This record gives sequence, C-alpha cells and structure tokens, in this order.
Amino acid sequence: MDDDGRLPAAVLWDLDGTIADTEPSWIAAENALAARHGAVWTHEDGLALVGSDLIDSGRRIRERMGLDLSPEQIVEQLLDAVQADVRRSVPWRPGARELLAELRAAGVPCALVTMSYARLVEPVLARLPAGTFGAVVTGDAVARGKPHPEPYQLAMRTLGVEPHRCVAIEDSPTGAQSAQTAGAHVLVVPHAVHVDGGPGRTVLRGLDGVSAADLGALVPG
Repeated sequence: MDDDGRLPAAVLWDLDGTIADTEPSWIAAENALAARHGAVWTHEDGLALVGSDLIDSGRRIRERMGLDLSPEQIVEQLLDAVQADVRRSVPWRPGARELLAELRAAGVPCALVTMSYARLVEPVLARLPAGTFGAVVTGDAVARGKPHPEPYQLAMRTLGVEPHRCVAIEDSPTGAQSAQTAGAHVLVVPHAVHVDGGPGRTVLRGLDGVSAADLGALVPG
C-alpha cells in the first residue's frame, strides 16, 4: 500500500480470525456439539457461519443438526467451549498486536467490533494494554448483528468519528458487508474463508508490516 503520512480517524477491528485465530475453536465446538447429539456437521457447515451473528448461527445449527435446543442455548454451549480455549491461550494473528500498538502510539482510536459475546472478549482484552480500544461492541450488545451495519455504526458513534474516515479490518464476507454498509473503507485480510474484493475494499494477505500510515492512505484526503 502507498504511504503518504495520513492517518485514519479510527480503525475498527473484527476479533475472530482477525486479531485472534479463534475460528478453529468455534468449528471444534460445533463438531463437539454435533457429536454429543449424533448429528451431522461438516467443515463446510462451520465455514458458512464465519463472521455471522451468533443467534443467527444458532438458528442455522439448530436446523442443520435437528437439535431440541433454542438458538440461545446452542450459542451458550459454543461460547463455553471457545471461552475455555481462549482463557488458556489467545492465538494471536500475525501483525495484529503490532499494528494495534502502533495505532495507539500514533493516537489513532480503535474499536473492537465483534459478534462474539462480552464474556469471550474479556480474556482477550485482559492480554492487551489497557485502553487499546476506545469502544468495544459485542454481539450481545446489538439488536442486529453482522452483516447488518448496526455494530459498526454503534462503534463509530461511540468514538465520534465520520464513517468515511474510518478503516475496518475484517476477515469474513458478513463482516466486510457490515463495515462497508456503515461507510468505512474495509481492509480485508482473509483467513478461514474467501472474501471478495471490489470498490471500497482493499485485500491483503496479512497484517505483517502494515503501518498506521498505510491505513491512512486508504481513506480520503
């Protein structure tokens, strides 16, 4: 990316697959749930849920597995398993913490915008410097999750920033759609699933070596 010294008004971060490589934990939890109930669940089924609102995912799991559980009960069981993994160790994605640190040093506010619930986010935040995020929006704090723009709109309002001056970092189609509809430029860093590029999106293979000024070059002057 070009580096012209500008900085974004804010950087809005997804969590799962972007800051932390938790997608394998989610898929393992889904597989374990299916095994407990003698249900069918494939790797492709798991990938189809990446980045989605958790209750929406719970509905799809309930239907696909034929479970006599509510979507909320399904989500809580999955969260129990993934939270236990994260409490043991956070699987950081390459370059994420370094870029967060540089943005903090440069005075660029950051927000965490994730469909994971607050209880899963807490152990991740505990391993980052205090004040890393000026806003934290979790899936249990919004009425409509990704791909709806509400999560990103809430983060922008909390930070008091103009959408077109923001960069959102995402790894899923639903997340990219949410951020782009909210008005941010999207830096797509695909990981578990493919994400299309296009106007308003920049696609990179990873965050290693990406600077605050690189992100600033993505927004209007």
